[in-house]
Amino acid sequence: MTSKADRIPQPPNRSNLRVLLLADTHLGLDLPLRPQIERRRRGADFLANFRRALEPALRGEVDLVVHAGDLFDRSRVHPALVQIALAPLLEVAQTGVPVYLVPGNHERARIPLHLWTVHPNLHIFREPATFVQTVRGLSVALAGFPHRRDVRDSLPAQIEQTAARDVQADVRLLLLHQTVEGAQVGVQNYTFRSGPDVIRGRDVPGGFAAVLSGHIHRNQVLRTDLRGRPLATPVFYPGAVERTAFSERSEAKHYALLEFASTPDGIGTLVRLTWVPLPTRPMLMLDLQPGTRCADELTRELRSRLAALDPDAVVRIAVRGPLSPAALQVYSAAHVRSLAPASMNVELWLEELRRRPSARPAPP
Repeated sequence: MTSKADRIPQPPNRSNLRVLLLADTHLGLDLPLRPQIERRRRGADFLANFRRALEPALRGEVDLVVHAGDLFDRSRVHPALVQIALAPLLEVAQTGVPVYLVPGNHERARIPLHLWTVHPNLHIFREPATFVQTVRGLSVALAGFPHRRDVRDSLPAQIEQTAARDVQADVRLLLLHQTVEGAQVGVQNYTFRSGPDVIRGRDVPGGFAAVLSGHIHRNQVLRTDLRGRPLATPVFYPGAVERTAFSERSEAKHYALLEFASTPDGIGTLVRLTWVPLPTRPMLMLDLQPGTRCADELTRELRSRLAALDPDAVVRIAVRGPLSPAALQVYSAAHVRSLAPASMNVELWLEELRRRPSARPAPP
């Protein structure tokens, strides 16, 4: 799943379509425009990997870019953040490489419309639709629709509304931001099986060379349903560009390069898949039990435990058990920041206060 290349025998004498697939960039996560506290922000990591993932397009090494949803982390996006996200996409568009984006659930299936009116090479699936693009003599049909929470029941209607079956092309792709049964996430390999927002394997439509989807943060390819029966079309998830939660702490992050060749049936076929790894900061967890120890002893322990960790890490400190006045003093956001390296991101998880939501401290 994380190998550099998954090569499939390539038909001779064919001009391939080269697609860069990325998703779940979650721009704006931990990126306040007017921070009240000066500390390292994880938002810069997401922006950096967003740009890294687009580098092949900026170098002219692909024919089109597909962003499979959750460009932003929230539905309401400050205009300044829109401009930050727009800059690298506009650079890609200006090189002549078209960009296609599927609105995800974090955007509530909507993208600020003015983001997509600044260049003719920027395309968004505001509604079910099929775009046709010709690159190097190949015609490509890209069908898709915004994220749907009721996709299990609405999928056939959404596919029909794209009018994909009315379009002739050499390669046909379906773009989504949805969960398909069998997708796995997290340190416990949770497998999605059912629910109104989960597509049944038997409902994945045929007639496409690939389904390119976001929403699942681990890179993977689904080729069979939960019973081992082949899907009508393989589903490709590039995963998120950075770890968004501690449940992803063991997952590498990637974007994907896919090559397709035309076929006589007008669907196309995948001839090469390359997973390109992205740098990620380590995510580590500290479990502490303060008991009845004094503040000085707790401070020495915390300083020592933090000093033993990678200073570039993202750290969650889980404090178990009752919190004495000394513990509340030591495990305050300001005190923890004063002990951790400036390069480290630290968050607190206080078990006792989790039972009293109104008393939860602010993140450090």
